[in-house]
Amino acid sequence: MSLQPAPASRVFMELVPWADRGRENHPISAAEVQSIGCRPHVAQAPQGAREVHVSGAAEVSACPDRALVTVRVSSTKEVSAEAKKSVCRRLDYITQSLQQQGLPAENVTVTKDIRRVENAYYMEAEVCITFTEFGKMQNICNFLVEKLDSSVVISPPEFYHTPGSIENLRRQACLVAVENAWRKAQEVCNLVGQTLGKPLLIKEEETKDWEGQTDDHQLSRLPGSLTVQQKIKSATIHAASKVFITFEVKGKEKKKKHL
Repeated sequence: MSLQPAPASRVFMELVPWADRGRENHPISAAEVQSIGCRPHVAQAPQGAREVHVSGAAEVSACPDRALVTVRVSSTKEVSAEAKKSVCRRLDYITQSLQQQGLPAENVTVTKDIRRVENAYYMEAEVCITFTEFGKMQNICNFLVEKLDSSVVISPPEFYHTPGSIENLRRQACLVAVENAWRKAQEVCNLVGQTLGKPLLIKEEETKDWEGQTDDHQLSRLPGSLTVQQKIKSATIHAASKVFITFEVKGKEKKKKHL
């Protein structure tokens, strides 16, 4: 079944501008109704209205909220059963330690691989741990380093953001820029003895986002030697927004005298 074309949009009501307030009690002719119904739906300020044009800018940032640590356990034995036993014994110790630290099971992924290397069997297990608390991450990594031998390799943490973090940060930057512009317009109107009216136009003129600091060239060249705090700083995302807003300006309202 073919879809019917959508009807053209029409304006069924129009507010009378302040300058034409005297027409409120007068009926509108059919010709005027027809012209109102067919005109484009574009917001326009009343003729002769006073406006204030301001711009606002904002920059917000967010540190990474996730960290991934990989623990690798390996063993090489002439008999496959011995290689499995050696790896699984340490693997059980790692998983039990994570449970005792209150780490959710869904944040831990374990993979196992065994293969033949010349005349021996090589088995490796990999534990991928996702942390949301960086303090707990450091405590667990330090504990495993102290308790396990050199056959267990713990990778440096990789910090990242959950999906949608950048888009949420962009929206936050835009909202803060709009708020800054509104405050600026409010202060200007108060200074000249006027009252700020409703916004007539809000336009985001510029938006950008980036990761890390723009002057961290030295950090980017030496990623393997960074400390945990430097890695967090390098993975921090930033978003900036610049907006342009037009507000209506009203005169100071006179206070009514009470009899």
